Amino acid sequence: MLVIGSRGSQLALWQANHIKAKLEGRGLACAIEIIHTRGDKILDVPLAKVGGKGLFTKEIEAALLEGRVHLAVHSLKDLPTELPPGLVMSAIPERADPHDAIIGSKLRTLRPGAVVGTSSLRRIAQLTRLRPDLELRNIRGNIDTRISKVEKGEYDAIVLAAAGVKRLGWGEIIAETFRADVMLPAVGQGALALETLASGPGFEAASLLDDPWARFAVTAERALLAELGGGCQVPIGAFANLENTELFLTGGVFSPDGATMIRYTAAGDCTKPVELGKSVAGVLLQRGAAAILESVYNTSTEKDQ
Repeated sequence: MLVIGSRGSQLALWQANHIKAKLEGRGLACAIEIIHTRGDKILDVPLAKVGGKGLFTKEIEAALLEGRVHLAVHSLKDLPTELPPGLVMSAIPERADPHDAIIGSKLRTLRPGAVVGTSSLRRIAQLTRLRPDLELRNIRGNIDTRISKVEKGEYDAIVLAAAGVKRLGWGEIIAETFRADVMLPAVGQGALALETLASGPGFEAASLLDDPWARFAVTAERALLAELGGGCQVPIGAFANLENTELFLTGGVFSPDGATMIRYTAAGDCTKPVELGKSVAGVLLQRGAAAILESVYNTSTEKDQ
């Protein structure tokens, strides 16, 4: 019996059951074990204040290392760029919609002063550039909880990942999906990551579901993020897409107030995604991203003291 570790949210369980069904379709018997993470216990706190490596993954990774589960299903954007020794990202299944979406109203039709919810500094920075007249408020919680706050009138709209909404079957309530040139998504958004030990039954099972094209794209995005040294406390976005065998990568770093935006796009051989990610990150740093990153880091450090 292959044991799959998952968070207990509605979306996390959908993702785990999605992978379970795919593996069972290949003749493997599977079960799901729910594991509560630190991130699940502080859903009312802004991510920027509690951000850190492994906020939604540490406890699940401990279960993998202890042998309690054989395979973990993560939203890739929650998975740190550095994994604990002994663990590997054994599969990236086919990627879903990587873009951001807004629920409640299209961005251009929101009245001045309308209340828009998001917990992401990346989204806040870009929304501020697009609509500086809006009131942006922190909102966390599971997707259904956030949607209910729009329905109750607590928020005029919320911005979140399109993939999660569509996976839960609520795609029809999306008012607008943002192109990547309008709002650059988070690194790995829309993709799942299957994490396992470096060998064994979990690794062998997960490897059956790897999509090399999705892996090329997210590897480039994660290489960029690793080179910049950023996390959820820093407004960093990236989007990679394939055209035949050529991989295009756009990276962006934004000041939290949205005043400064540094973006760069480059293309490279799809079989060399790490090199492309590092190259784009290097240009961003040369063009001023280093100053933004240092400022955000210093600000967050001062708040922690």
